[in-house]
Amino acid sequence: MRRGGLRTRQEDLPIRAEINVTSLVDVAFTLLVIFIIIAPALQGGVEIEVPRADVSPITADQDAFYVTVDRDERVYIAGTEVPLDAFESSLPQMMRAAGTQMVYIQADSLADYGPVLRVIATVAKTEGITFALVGEPLPNR
Repeated sequence: MRRGGLRTRQEDLPIRAEINVTSLVDVAFTLLVIFIIIAPALQGGVEIEVPRADVSPITADQDAFYVTVDRDERVYIAGTEVPLDAFESSLPQMMRAAGTQMVYIQADSLADYGPVLRVIATVAKTEGITFALVGEPLPNR
């Protein structure tokens, strides 16, 4: 029914029961690519390659501290970089603040022996703290 050239509401546009998912798929793939690129950056810790040896796996210990020496002779306490000269005074303070007595020392396989030995000596002479060296288990033969 037309009145004076005006259309009624039912005559305006045909009803189409289609959903355009092209833009939804584009957004989903874009987000996927962003997550793939960003995910490695979100992982915490310091990138090192520990030496391989005949060692047993570390059990999860929530109270343990990780001291890391990378190949550029930078020292990290629980992921935070600390100058090697300040390490001797920083470690006991951080250990007391955290209330932990276990330290895992991990060093890059290409790190110089000198800084690694200084870290081991500092941890060893700190009273009330036990430590272990971290290595990657050898592959099964």
